[in-house]
Amino acid sequence: MSRRGYIPEDEKQFKSQQLELLKRAADEVQFLLDQGYDVKPTTTFVGNHYMFSERQRLALARSVSSREWLRRRSDKELLQNGLKNLPAMVHIDGFNTIITLEVVLSGSPIFYCRDGVLRDLAGLRGTYRIIDKTQTAVELLLERLESLNIPKACFYLDAPVSNSGRLSSLIRQCAQKYDLLVEVEIIADVDRVLEKLPGVISGDAIILNRCLSWLNILPEIVEQLESVWKIQL
Repeated sequence: MSRRGYIPEDEKQFKSQQLELLKRAADEVQFLLDQGYDVKPTTTFVGNHYMFSERQRLALARSVSSREWLRRRSDKELLQNGLKNLPAMVHIDGFNTIITLEVVLSGSPIFYCRDGVLRDLAGLRGTYRIIDKTQTAVELLLERLESLNIPKACFYLDAPVSNSGRLSSLIRQCAQKYDLLVEVEIIADVDRVLEKLPGVISGDAIILNRCLSWLNILPEIVEQLESVWKIQL
């Protein structure tokens, strides 16, 4: 069985005293971001002070944003006002969203970030393979979309990433069981496309900053699952 987004060092780096230090550091990062500092030098500076690993610094960078960006993202999130005026079509950051759910299903650390979004530390870097959690992850997404009565969804997959074709086939196969129209597009630059669209589903902070509107659907999915390793900094 594969365990997406996990390394053995996580047991020490994200528990007990290290977790308490990370929470303290997250408040310090928040303060500096609110003063206008960029996230990378800020997490480097704070990470050096606490002698954090690169993985711990990445967790800080993904968990914390300036309050201004938190407000802007919140203003564009469509589910915060209930189920009224949901879009007829959603645009899904395929690898980003599916990998996050694979991480959750693997019992690896998942971060409840300060903008309400779930993020992981799995990384992609051009390589991807389908694991024993992938089909369940796709089905959980489709079930949630069906429950929201969203009639159409398009998954966008990065063409340069390995096995994008196989994942596309799996998504299409799973979609046959659900009452919604599902399309899959394999394209060269998913981020650039999603940044211009409404009704986006992604955990990528830059996409959320730039897209026209978005839906935060993963937290409700994850709340129904057992044995989730939740971390909130």
